[in-house]
Amino acid sequence: MSQQTPANPADTESPHHLEQQRRENRDAMRELGLAPYGKRTEGLHALAAARQAYDQQADEDHKERGKEEGFEDKRPVVKVAGRVMLQRDNGKLVWLQLRDHTYDPADEQGGDLQIAVSKRDCEETGFNLAKILDLGDIIIAEGPLTKTRTGEVTIWASALDIACKSLAPPPEKWSGLQDPDLRYRKRYMDLYATPETMRIAILRSKMISRIRRFMDDAGYMEVETPMLQALAGGAAARPFVTHMNALDINLFMRIAPELYLKRLLVGGMPAVYEINRNFRNEGIDRQHNPEFTMLEVYKAFANYDVMRELTESLIRELATMVAEANGDPDNLALPFGDLTIDYARAFDVVTYSDLFERAFGFPMTDEAKVAAEAKKRSVEIEGLDHLLIVGKLFDIAEESIDKSRPTFVIDYPAPLCPLTRPKEDDPSLADRFELFIAGMELANAYTELNDPDIQELRFREQLSGVDEEEQSFRTFDADFVEALKVGMPPAGGLGVGIDRIVMLLTNQLSIRDVILFPFMRPLDD
Repeated sequence: MSQQTPANPADTESPHHLEQQRRENRDAMRELGLAPYGKRTEGLHALAAARQAYDQQADEDHKERGKEEGFEDKRPVVKVAGRVMLQRDNGKLVWLQLRDHTYDPADEQGGDLQIAVSKRDCEETGFNLAKILDLGDIIIAEGPLTKTRTGEVTIWASALDIACKSLAPPPEKWSGLQDPDLRYRKRYMDLYATPETMRIAILRSKMISRIRRFMDDAGYMEVETPMLQALAGGAAARPFVTHMNALDINLFMRIAPELYLKRLLVGGMPAVYEINRNFRNEGIDRQHNPEFTMLEVYKAFANYDVMRELTESLIRELATMVAEANGDPDNLALPFGDLTIDYARAFDVVTYSDLFERAFGFPMTDEAKVAAEAKKRSVEIEGLDHLLIVGKLFDIAEESIDKSRPTFVIDYPAPLCPLTRPKEDDPSLADRFELFIAGMELANAYTELNDPDIQELRFREQLSGVDEEEQSFRTFDADFVEALKVGMPPAGGLGVGIDRIVMLLTNQLSIRDVILFPFMRPLDD
């Protein structure tokens, strides 16, 4: 279908006038005996499935012999629903183009499905409806599949009905919303106007389903832990605070499920995971949203090496899924911005100390040089333990990681890891890794600390010597220490940022593009 134009081109009209025109068309639909907001409908085909049902031989037979007496028309008849994206009225023939969630911009015909509504072949009410449709209306069309002279698969409508009348004018020319801020605020419009948004949303959903299947197959059980907590524990982060009227107490939105999941190991569950929503009252940028999704995993009698193998296998599994969706299942070298990241290769592994020395040219054990480097970079170090000063410099060392190579950084300074078991051969270090890809932290894992005395000491050390503001979001969880006294088996634990994985594997540079409803600053009235 070529040279299609909007049904109601009114670029110079006010939004109010455009809406009024649509209300008048809605009234006209009622006069035709139609329900402008539709009804239950069975037997619908997705547009992509309808297109694939086209039978070339049956169509050619109909074109050659359709007028013969007794000829049996074997063309597949389909019923579809979609939004009207384009409309052209040629008098006795109205051309429509519909779009649904299966739109594929890579399709050689554009992904939308064309509907031809002929006065001769469509029932009268349906033909009259086609004349008064507006862009954005959701309609139901039924008829046999054919191809036009230009080779476009088309439903030659025998019936047409309205499913929902749209009163709001669509984005201009249906080229998609161009203003990112408007796209995030009006995601309900962005989803059908910008095909990439729908593609990412569907792919994210499939990735989360694949994560569940992967974890279930690996022998982990999915569980749920509280989102409202009396203590904000499991991570050092500023929580959101709310109030429970029934008990007249303040509660915190979950910043991490970690301490609850470990309690389940104490109770005897061998391997658990949760795909959880966490809330942290902190910054917003291209990699951070105050509300985000994590996969958190704990396994009894494991350690951080087990978690490292699990993490690499999981991410490779998801990369394979995305490669399959891209139509190239053997190519796990996926783009992210200017980078190409090959997930088929074994991930790199580097110790924290080697990374530090590679970045600064001296070992992190050299206290004098570490202190001098911190002062040179105006890092506040007064009263800090040497290894805490090393931690203050880590962001700089992190920059030396090859962004195109997934890299595990292992064996962190123990003072930076209050929930992690110290290494047996060097208690100044902890059995912890972080995974970095494209400059982002994707995963964090420990060999879990299960000695209650050391855990209590670490909690108290974390609380001592910090200012009042920091202390407000660092908590001492006495019940968790009590749980460790009951006895938790040695274990490995892992947290993986799902939003960031989706960003990486779908080549989206902002976290807002992989969250359906990212947090936005409220607009003025």
